[in-house]
Amino acid sequence: MNVTRRGFIKGAGVTAGAMAISSAIPLPAWAEAPAGTVLTAAHWGAMYVEVKDGKAVSSKGALAKTIPNSMQSTVVDQLYTKARIKYPMVRKGFMANPTTPDGKRGSDEFVRVSWDEAYKLIHEQHMRIRKAYGPASIYAGAPGWRSSGVLHKAQPLMQRYMSLAGGYCGYMGDYSTGAAQVIMAHVVGSVEVYEQQTSYPLILEHSQVVVLWGVNPLNTLKAAYSITDEQGLEFFNQLKSSGKKVIAIDPMRSETIEFFGDNAQWIAPHVGTDVAMMLGIAHTLVTKSMHDKAFLDKYTTGYDKFEEYLLGKTDKTPKTAAWAAEICGVPAEQLELLAEIFSKNRTMIMGGWGIQRQQYGEQKHWMLVTLAAMLGQIGTEGGGFGFSFHYANGGNPTRVGGVLPSMSSSVAAGSDWPVTEVVASFPVARIVDALEKPNTKIQHNGHEVTLPDIKMIWWTGGANFTHHQDTNRLIKAWQKPEMIVISECYWTAAAKHADIVLPITTSFERNDLTMSGDYSNQHLVPMKQVVPPMYESRNDFDVFADMTELLKAGGRKVFTEGKEEMDWLKEFYDAAQKGARAQRVAMPMFSQFWQENKLIEMRKSDKNAKFVRYAEFRADPVMNPLGTPSGKIEIYSKTIEGFGYKDCPAHPAWLEPKEWKGSAKEGQLQLITSHPPHRLHSQLNYATLREQYAVAGREPIVINADDAKARGIANGDLVRAYNDRGQVLVGAVVTDGIKPGVVCIHEGAWPDLDPATGICKNGGANVLTDDIPSSQLANSCSCNTSLVSVEKYTGPALAVTAFDPPKGEPVSA
Repeated sequence: MNVTRRGFIKGAGVTAGAMAISSAIPLPAWAEAPAGTVLTAAHWGAMYVEVKDGKAVSSKGALAKTIPNSMQSTVVDQLYTKARIKYPMVRKGFMANPTTPDGKRGSDEFVRVSWDEAYKLIHEQHMRIRKAYGPASIYAGAPGWRSSGVLHKAQPLMQRYMSLAGGYCGYMGDYSTGAAQVIMAHVVGSVEVYEQQTSYPLILEHSQVVVLWGVNPLNTLKAAYSITDEQGLEFFNQLKSSGKKVIAIDPMRSETIEFFGDNAQWIAPHVGTDVAMMLGIAHTLVTKSMHDKAFLDKYTTGYDKFEEYLLGKTDKTPKTAAWAAEICGVPAEQLELLAEIFSKNRTMIMGGWGIQRQQYGEQKHWMLVTLAAMLGQIGTEGGGFGFSFHYANGGNPTRVGGVLPSMSSSVAAGSDWPVTEVVASFPVARIVDALEKPNTKIQHNGHEVTLPDIKMIWWTGGANFTHHQDTNRLIKAWQKPEMIVISECYWTAAAKHADIVLPITTSFERNDLTMSGDYSNQHLVPMKQVVPPMYESRNDFDVFADMTELLKAGGRKVFTEGKEEMDWLKEFYDAAQKGARAQRVAMPMFSQFWQENKLIEMRKSDKNAKFVRYAEFRADPVMNPLGTPSGKIEIYSKTIEGFGYKDCPAHPAWLEPKEWKGSAKEGQLQLITSHPPHRLHSQLNYATLREQYAVAGREPIVINADDAKARGIANGDLVRAYNDRGQVLVGAVVTDGIKPGVVCIHEGAWPDLDPATGICKNGGANVLTDDIPSSQLANSCSCNTSLVSVEKYTGPALAVTAFDPPKGEPVSA
């Protein structure tokens, strides 16, 4: 866990020269599909699906690669799992009396109904609720990863319908980066976490040190919000081959750290203490005159006030390396050496998102930018910071060519139908607060927000019961709305806690299009239907078009704008083709493209391959100001000062969280909920890939060998992890690859609560996490600010039922 000067110098002298990244193995512009396969895609990439006798039998990645992606083998599981929702279903108590239903969500049986019956029931209750309480009572936010594709996008399709129905309540922010995206707007004038990064070729050529601060790209780069272009994993493969020094700061020795082997030096701070650790490094920079005063003077504002805090002039506590070491658990000598390494080398700090999913998470990214500013390398080739190198292949240069538009949440101009979009919104992670205390006023980013009185929820394209913190609190609050509708492919915990459940097609049962790479737009990929819709599943597009027809005769035509699936896809493709033609990139006519079952790779751009984040700002900050009030990097924010929030001061600062090592009772351990290696959040939890990571059929818990020994726990044992919020059953993975005092349960396991004991039999991490806001500034989630107790489980065997359909669903017809 230690960086040594000798160990660093040994690796830092090796450089890669002018390396350039391309595909792992050069890929032709038109890739040939193997015989008998259909080309399609999902978040985890373009795939060929083998079909025999009308049934999918296997799948594999369509792009050449060095590092395999296990999720690309899961199409068969996705189509044929027992967890599929087969028919429209209604909770028994709700079916009997929709206005005052009997039974309880989550334990009531379900009754099969026809689509027409389901539509009628939803429409009647929707109109009743809307008339009685107004559009603000209809929550149609449904944040989540949905399925890939530009047409069959669940959330905008639902919002399109709700806009035609008279408006709805939406949400602000997201669970992934809620704290960072709000604070970064004040610090650098943009959301930042979803921006293109300094290009991979420049990192490989110019960076001497790469710092992975709370990132695990070998896991997170297996997927993208569109589909992965797969170049991020190849970049890290080339980074490993380059011999450049990688410093990984993480409480756990992640898959990425293991991948880099001797090329990476691992430093493990206590969970949630990143700001203190960075302050110790920053203090060393100042006291040893290693900070870039000229950069700070020219490109930042408010540094002088921050330095007063750093040196202890405002609170009589200098943030020395020794002070920081007491908090973060990293020796002072290490922090001082890191200051030297960072300042004397071209250093790129790649920051993760897990560090801001904590109480006071805003401070983590603010302090990381401040540290980078003190090093003076922002805007240089291979230096500075970046927050999406680990997400959607940020850094893969943007291609030149056609880019697909996508389905809008609003109908096109020309219709005389009145359209009302969002009438109210609130921070997405505060939904339980809204359900528990409607009409409460809270502070959010300098404004007063009134939490809505939610009477109806329609959730599609997401799985909030795995997404949201403190599952037991959520379950109680979830009983309050008058109607909950879930549109889903699978019997998730959210579906089992609904009143009405609609079976939706997977992306392999419909046609669509997508671009690969959220930043690169490297490929245009056909997502061709692999098999017909199974059971009675329908596309979201058709469901909401049908529901709009119930609003008023002719509504379906208004919703669809008179176009069906293939009409929309041709329109989207033609728009991309027009854009490509303007850049002299050839694309065939749509009919030829669709028939040939091939992807299109867009042209490389030498200019984009030399992209440096903040280069223009560095070259001329007057002509290229940032979007902040000062036009500069705001280390001290007068705007935030004006808010007067005690939990978010006007400059980055160490704030002691509610639950951390410093507040732990005897025996308690810090919990981190990292991204899993073989699924995307909760997606694929039911897949046979589970066999590769489950321990005793449960979600694993990674625990340090010393902590395990003290509790009589051996590798492979069943373990109960618990706190005042709940308890989970997990399987022990005993290792020295996690900091003592810390345990990890990967997020995304479907909640599966035993009715008798309340224990989650499947190891859902959010049963244990605290549902508190990051601060009044962002009101984001704080899933990585939790303490747990752990013991060997000696209770009765409990079968996992997370993937079983609920009582009432008929056997497959």
